[in-house]
Formats: sequence, C-alpha cells, structure tokens
Amino acid sequence: KIDHVFMVPGGLIDNFYPALCATPGIRTIVAAHEAGAAYMADGYARASGRFGACFVIGGPGVTNAVTALSAALTDQSPVFLLTGEVPTDWEGRGGFQDASAAGLNDVEILRPVTAYGYEVESPHLLHFHLRAALRQMMGTRRAPVHLSVPVNVQTAEIAAPYQPLASNYYAPRSLDEVATRACIEGLSGENGPAPPHRLAILAGYGVDRSGAAPALRAFAERYDIPVATTLRAKGVLPEDHPLSLGVFGYSGTRHACETLLSGEVEALLVLGSGLNQRDTMFWEKRFRPSRLLVQVDLDAGVIGKNYAVDVAVTGDCRSFLQKLAEAPQSFVKSLEDGVPLRREWLQAIRAKGPRRYEPENALSDATPIHPARAVAELRRALPREGVLLVDSGAHRAFAGHYWEAYGPGRYISATNLGPMGWAIAAGIGAKLARPELPLAVLTGDGCMQMHGMEIATAARYRVPMLFVVLNNQALGNVYLRARKMGPGPADLTEIPLKDWAAFGRALGAEGLVVERPEALAPAFQRGLAVPGPCVVDVRCGRDYATPVAPWTQAKQEWMDDE
Repeated sequence: KIDHVFMVPGGLIDNFYPALCATPGIRTIVAAHEAGAAYMADGYARASGRFGACFVIGGPGVTNAVTALSAALTDQSPVFLLTGEVPTDWEGRGGFQDASAAGLNDVEILRPVTAYGYEVESPHLLHFHLRAALRQMMGTRRAPVHLSVPVNVQTAEIAAPYQPLASNYYAPRSLDEVATRACIEGLSGENGPAPPHRLAILAGYGVDRSGAAPALRAFAERYDIPVATTLRAKGVLPEDHPLSLGVFGYSGTRHACETLLSGEVEALLVLGSGLNQRDTMFWEKRFRPSRLLVQVDLDAGVIGKNYAVDVAVTGDCRSFLQKLAEAPQSFVKSLEDGVPLRREWLQAIRAKGPRRYEPENALSDATPIHPARAVAELRRALPREGVLLVDSGAHRAFAGHYWEAYGPGRYISATNLGPMGWAIAAGIGAKLARPELPLAVLTGDGCMQMHGMEIATAARYRVPMLFVVLNNQALGNVYLRARKMGPGPADLTEIPLKDWAAFGRALGAEGLVVERPEALAPAFQRGLAVPGPCVVDVRCGRDYATPVAPWTQAKQEWMDDE
C-alpha cells in the first residue's frame, strides 16, 4: 500500500478533500506547484518500489504536470495521476477550465506521456478503468497513467470492494529458459572454442527493479567477475566492492570506461539496460565484446535495439541470475577455471591508474569551491545507508563521478529526460517514502530558479532532509560550452548571485552559506542534524571542467563519423 499522496488543491478536485483527510494510513502532501506534486510522486515511487499518486485539476493543472510525467515515462517510474474535470453537462459549452474531450482535452494532451488515459464519464466504469490503469502502470515497462474524473462522477456512490495489486506486479518473474540455456552454453564453451574467460557485467536499472542486487553480488563474487553499472543503476553493487568498476558511460569512472572499451572483454552480460546513448558512451562501437554479448531485459523491445546481440534473454534479472546459480557443473567449472585470469585482469585494470579521473579534485582547497570537493565532503557526511537525489546540470556529472553509492536505491536521478529542478521535489517524495534513511538533494542554482519553491513544502511538513545547492552563478553545463563561443553567449548562461540559504530561511527551512572548502564538513553535519529541511548554499566556481572527457571524445567521434 502507498501511505502518501501528493496534490495541489483546486475547484475541480474539491470533492476529494474529505476522503483524503479521513482515510486511515494516507497522508496528503500539498505541493507548491503541480509539477512539484508529480515530481514528489515520482520520487516516492522510485524510493519505495511501489507507485506514486498525485491529484491536480484538469486544464492548467495537467499542463503544469506534463514535464514531470514525461520524466517518469522515460525512466519507467510508475506514477498515477488523477485529475478533476468539469461536470459532463458543461462539456463543449465554453465552461471555465473545460479540459474534457470536447474542450482542451487533457487525455489527449497526456497521451504521449502516459501508458493509459481515460475520462471516466460513468461512475459504473470507474472501478474498471482504475484497475486497468493500475495494471498498465505496473506493466513490463512501468509508466505514468491518468484518469480524468468529472465533478458529477466524483460524488456518485460506487459499490466496488478494495482489491490490492498482486505482488508480482511489483517484482514480475519471467524468463526465457531456452535463451538462458544458450547463454550458459556460450559461457561454458560447450559448442565452440574455449570458454570466454574475460567476462564482465554491465548492470542496469533492471537489476534494481527486479530486486536482483544480492543475486548479482553473489554471482560476481563466486566467479570474480568485474561489474560496471549504468548511471541509473549506480550502487546496485557497492562501489567500494573490489569487483566494482564503477559507472560506465556519461560521467563514468576510468576503470569502467577503459575496461569495457579496451577490446579485452570477451563476453559481456548486460543486465537490465536498454543500452541507450548515455549508457554506451554514445553507442561506442568498441563497447561490443569480441565473442559473446548477452542482453537480459523484461522488455523484449529493447534487446538488440542498438547492438546486435548473440543471446537475447527476455526476462527479469533476478530469475536469470538465479538460473545461472543453478547451472550444471560444466558451467561452474568453466567459470571457475577463468577465475585466476580474471583476478590478474582486475589487477591490471587497477594498475592502469586511479579509479577516477583527476581524483585530486575531491581534495581541492581552491576557492571558489571545487564541485568535486563538495561532493566528496557530502559523501563523508552522509551515513553509508544515506540516499542522494541528483538534479540536472553540471553537478550531475560531478556526482556521477565522485560520489560513491553503497546499495540499490541509494543514488536516484532522472537520467533520461533530466528536467531541471526535478530532484528538489522528488527528494521530498523519496524521504517520505523512506523516512528511516538520511537523505540529501544535490542541486544547482539554475534548478533552484525552476522548482526551489518546493522547499516550502518540505518546511511545511518538517521533512528532515538536506538541500545542497552548488551555486556557481551559471547554467553550468551550458556555460562551459557557451564560454568557448565568446563573452556574449557566456553571458546568456550566467545567473546573478542569489543567497539560497536566505531563500530557504524565508520558506521556513534552515539555511547556511559555505564559501570555503574547510567549512563544508561542519555545515553538512549541522544541516543533517536539523529536525527539518536545511538548505546549504555552496559557493562553487563555474569554470571547473566536468569529469566527462571520455564521453565528450566519444561524442565527437560519433559526429565525425556522421
């Protein structure tokens, strides 16, 4: 069951207030903006493993929520949106805020960003469409769904018993046994030359979704297999684990990027990643291993989409790894025979250089503060089990590279669409979903300009969380490109200095300003001890290069090839 819903009140949903206030076990959170309410529901879904629910009015409430639902769609986050609509006898007659099928048509507006949308004009059909929407939302590709309920339907008496969703909707179990057997044979070398001993794993979001992190760790440890992750799956294997290579792709580590592109990988297991642009270093040709590429995903539509695969396994990652754990002795012997070689290989990987590019940045004493130093100090301040939500901007690159995540669901970011300001509101939803875990949001001054007002929501409900604003007085990533074009383009991307700590205090939160690196640690410790939200305004430099050099090079090579 969910225990929070998120909303912005308005006339078209007035009828829901008594039930929202009187339903045991449900706490209603009022956001500052409809996008904030939907982002909170998104963050709640990602952190809880359940789904998020939000209520807004039709018309302007829906259009304000479009970007939030788009981010949820591209990251397969299950969000249920219920909107209020004008009475059915107003439709098409010029009624105020008419967004019915005869007016603005909310259902059509949201159709590209939802898996299911329907305007329920009969109370007798409400239960049917509710169940259909929930099933679609939790399907193979999780996605937002939408029901529009006219005011006169909201007040109708409906006799429909509560039916919880079956548990398998949250963690579906299915597996192509024939393809799995082909994978086992390929790794065993049963039908060809010697087994591929230089075996690596790229773990994606599907590992987290299926609850496969323990099985992944057990399999990797049993056979000493190095593991890289996508940015979305950062932490599914603790990043201080000796078999962890870190993130591959955008803002990836040296060990992951150089290993998977080295040409040394003979076999690669891709678990739960669609191999999109950022997860493959701009569809790098060298990503494909020399002998065997196995791709495992619940969604058959993404398998082989960007790379020809040797074995396509439709199924969830947990079931796949469990099947490998039960594989015949010939498979066990083949992988055990490769352990000494993989240990030597891992030693050689580490000998090529430090895990991160420019690790000295995390210790920088420079002022303005280096973003890498701020990320490193925040990592030391937040307990090991703590959760970090990361917004969109240059700070995403610094966090992806310099932050270490130690478990699934401990690093959360909208990685595919990346709307600015998402993490501010999503962090509130995530903290309400997992109140027992310390939580911080890493955001920027550009993001604060877009959705910083949601700090008022955190203050209103006394949500204990840390908002760390890397205040570089610029739209960081855009500035780093624009400055090469001259002072005029650079000026378009600069932001006048704002005191975000004072802004936070004005909204009811605590607020601290940090201008020197040695003041970071005490500020973070103080902020984490506050019995409510705290904004830490970190004055950073905007000219520090982001740790994405391999990505930038791969992008340039792609453009040159084109």
